[in-house]
Amino acid sequence: MSQLQDNFGRKFHYLRMSVTDVCNFKCSYCLPDGYRPDGKPSFLTLNEIENLVAGFAAVGTQKIRITGGEPTLRKDFTDIVRIVADNPNVNTVAMTTNGYRLQQHAQEWYDAGLRRINVSVDSLDPKMFYQITGENKFDQVMRGIDAALEAGFERVKINAVLLKGLNDKDLPRFLHWIKHTPIDLRFIELMETGLGREYFNAHHLAGIDIKKQLEQEGWLYDLPSADDGPAQNFSHSDYQGRIGLIMPYAKNFCASCNRLRVSAKGKLHLCLFTENGVDLRDLLQDSSQRDELITRLHGQLEQKKETHFLHQGITGVTKHLASIGG
Repeated sequence: MSQLQDNFGRKFHYLRMSVTDVCNFKCSYCLPDGYRPDGKPSFLTLNEIENLVAGFAAVGTQKIRITGGEPTLRKDFTDIVRIVADNPNVNTVAMTTNGYRLQQHAQEWYDAGLRRINVSVDSLDPKMFYQITGENKFDQVMRGIDAALEAGFERVKINAVLLKGLNDKDLPRFLHWIKHTPIDLRFIELMETGLGREYFNAHHLAGIDIKKQLEQEGWLYDLPSADDGPAQNFSHSDYQGRIGLIMPYAKNFCASCNRLRVSAKGKLHLCLFTENGVDLRDLLQDSSQRDELITRLHGQLEQKKETHFLHQGITGVTKHLASIGG
């Protein structure tokens, strides 16, 4: 089967697969009022997930990141990891988590085939962590990160959303942490969503400002690897860890897009923003539907736009990042 490719020559080998909308944190930039179900949740079943993974793997998907909400809230999360890891065409199994279950289950998930973990840690100040996330779980999350490092994961990344007036003074503390800790620290520029224009205007901090500061302190730009996508990564000879910047408002941000998204209810999203998604669930009921699924995927890639429209303040239908896995 031919690899998924759009009309702009971009090839897509990376799938972000959400398995639940539910989250137990109340992050101010995502779910400030906590998770509120829209009707009775009906998330993808293990059978549907297996057929979804097989379909994407057949058209060149080599990396799958399991996302949410908080994906580990699913009682069958370990089974989901096994399904993804057991597909011979998928060579990278990753997840993004708030880390609250990591301490108890890091080794179990590693043994199931998970190899890369991104943990959201928006501040290294416990009080600010609580203010941003709405949960007093800083120490628990940090112990989870230690457990992930001990379990042998090939890559542990820390995600922090940059927030003016909140965690923008944390950079020295983050840098001190990664001086002797081999983790990737990734700063994500705040993106405007449908529910957050006022919040965005109050707290948006341009990633380019952080980039300039890093360069002044001797951090060097790393040439991107094939699966880096739009992230800009930096390293420093005095530090064991690396820093990555995701700057959606930077020039040509979308030129290196290499990822697609499927929501927890089985909708394909060609972009984090701008469109309603296309239902795939009717073609995930049986493995005999795989050719039809692949045909639909190829057809939808022809509709992918060259860029998002965030610069024009158009956020599409994305009310919050938890709804399609960030």
